Amino acid sequence: MGQGPSGGLNRQGDRKPDGGEKKEKKFEPAAPPARVGRKQRKLKGPEAASRLPTVTPSTKCKLRLLKMERIKDYLLMEEEFVSNQERLKPQEDKAEEDRSKVDDLRGTPMSVGNLEELIDENHAIVSSSVGPEYYVGILSFVDKDQLEPGCSILMHNKVLSVVGILQDEVDPMVSVMKVEKAPLESYADIGGLEAQIQEIKEAVELPLTHPELYEDIGIKPPKGVILYGEPGTGKTLLAKAVANSTSATFLRVVGSELIQKYLGDGPKLVRELFRVADDLSPSIVFIDEIDAVGTKRYDAHSGGEREIQRTMLELLNQLDGFDSRGDVKVILATNRIESLDPALLRPGRIDRKIEFPLPDIKTRRRIFQIHTSKMTLAEDVNLEEFVMTKDEFSGADIKAICTEAGLLALRERRMKVTHVDFKKAKEKVMFKKKEGVPEGLYM
Repeated sequence: MGQGPSGGLNRQGDRKPDGGEKKEKKFEPAAPPARVGRKQRKLKGPEAASRLPTVTPSTKCKLRLLKMERIKDYLLMEEEFVSNQERLKPQEDKAEEDRSKVDDLRGTPMSVGNLEELIDENHAIVSSSVGPEYYVGILSFVDKDQLEPGCSILMHNKVLSVVGILQDEVDPMVSVMKVEKAPLESYADIGGLEAQIQEIKEAVELPLTHPELYEDIGIKPPKGVILYGEPGTGKTLLAKAVANSTSATFLRVVGSELIQKYLGDGPKLVRELFRVADDLSPSIVFIDEIDAVGTKRYDAHSGGEREIQRTMLELLNQLDGFDSRGDVKVILATNRIESLDPALLRPGRIDRKIEFPLPDIKTRRRIFQIHTSKMTLAEDVNLEEFVMTKDEFSGADIKAICTEAGLLALRERRMKVTHVDFKKAKEKVMFKKKEGVPEGLYM
């Protein structure tokens, strides 16, 4: 009595009898531990922040690392290049400034002259080709050790002081005279002329290749030869064959090239020619058409004629003067040997005179064979008719006949040259040779 329902007695619903009214859960085993082994203590503080996990690099990582190292090397090299450029730039600017000052002192353009005489370290006497001699100063930046009388110098365009030296003292005209590429003609391309070939070999080639033979026999080899004869007989062709067969330096000059405009330039060119030939020895100097400067001396009435005679006198001095020519051989060629000065032809200067006559029958046959060897001839061609003719043919005339015959066949669109073509070509060449007068018109 006096106790309510919430007294010390439990409610019926709260009771759990032994059997239990609710269904019990099924037994599940505990989850396995996350790691096996000794438990590791967690690091605390700065040690935990600085420690990195162990990473095993793969192939891609290794390649990326090598690529980055290569980029790093390139950047370092670029940085070094930039620093060097910044360090060298002031020096380049200073050199450019100095160069501009030197150019201002020299002046533009500069005159070319010759140094006649050195007075002292800072003064000299100079001359140009068109004016008198001057006493001038030498600027401080000119290399005094390279200055010597006769050398080519650069002069200020107004005060004419020495401002530089021309390093290449070889005259450009002499440089052009040097035969760089050997001609294609050889001794086999010359029809006949066996005696002339033998003589020029003994006088020009043999002294250069076997000088001991002349020493053993006790004679001096010839200094030079002259080739003379009718036009078109093979003088220049033989000189080309000599240039083709020899290994010596070959200098080719035409006589008219030695005649210059200004006073003294002709003799100077002759001296320069033989000086270069001596420097490049063994060498051969071939002067074609020597009658342009080597004519007989006479009382000249004009300055041009006197200059030509001075050029010839310098040539005489170079051929046989105080200076020994050494391994320099001279070949002259002319069509008019009777007009040459006797001093030029005397022994000691020109030791051998080789005449080139008009070809005989045997030589004509050989020249025709040479020029027709590559031509396509018809079966009716009879070259003996032209070989045995009484007309005076030179080697150049025979070559012209063969060329003209080929052109006539080409005009008619034929691939073979006939006998009629040769006859027409002969008549045309002979008509031109006789200056337009038909053959047999005047008896």
